[in-house]
Amino acid sequence: MKNRVIKQKVTGMPTQDGAGVSLTRIIGQRALPNLDPFLMLDFFGSDKADEYLAGFPPHPHRGFQTVTYMLTGKMGHRDSVGNEGIIEDGGIQWMNAGKGIIHEEMPKQTDGLLRGFQLWVNLPAADKMSPPGYQDIKPEAVPVVALNEQINAKVLAGALQGESGPVNTAKVKPLFLDLYWQPDMNVVIPVTAGHSAFIYCYEGTCSINKESVKTGELAVLEDGDTVSLSSESAGKAILVAAAPINEPVVQYGPFVMNTEAEIHQAIQDYQQGRLTQ
Repeated sequence: MKNRVIKQKVTGMPTQDGAGVSLTRIIGQRALPNLDPFLMLDFFGSDKADEYLAGFPPHPHRGFQTVTYMLTGKMGHRDSVGNEGIIEDGGIQWMNAGKGIIHEEMPKQTDGLLRGFQLWVNLPAADKMSPPGYQDIKPEAVPVVALNEQINAKVLAGALQGESGPVNTAKVKPLFLDLYWQPDMNVVIPVTAGHSAFIYCYEGTCSINKESVKTGELAVLEDGDTVSLSSESAGKAILVAAAPINEPVVQYGPFVMNTEAEIHQAIQDYQQGRLTQ
């Protein structure tokens, strides 16, 4: 067994998206443009309504999947395929944009804390023009695995200790764990060798193979088949991994394809009302 070590540590950059929602961009910025097959990771968290209330009005996507994981608060979803849903504390939404979808994500609260993640996962060329789809997962559908007395894992996608996450629409089969632990935690977690993997610590601090990771830091992991995680204090982190696609990535805003010509076609299809046809 080979323990993964930290290859790179990245601190997110503050930015705004949608209609002015304040967030931190961790993957998809200059220090880490992407981590195949992951295109973007945003963390949003604020108890100031004016930093999130405008939400994400209708906008298009093509060629990848979006994952929204809500830690705290309520976010509504509506799309051009006819799907509607509300993500609440601990819920997850997995949307396949495929050949084209227009959707909106709007807060369903006017005050209080809104906190969560959005992850963009690329699609292989063979699936970029697949039919769009949507999976709305309630928090009670997410299994929790006790790794030992100090640490638990919510299994959002993939499998851990015989428990499988509820996400079943993914063309790319990721591992997506939400880890939370008590002081004096020490654990070894299996991660498939050859898969791209990262850990983002969003509360407290932790150590990976005895190297410290602070709150708000993302650790890109070298290859291996286990992650040795420890912490002297309580904390929380997400661990995400998946097989790289190893194909060209050409991105223009909400469109992610393999060639410039495909991007031009996506823009034209959207401008002429054909994106979702």
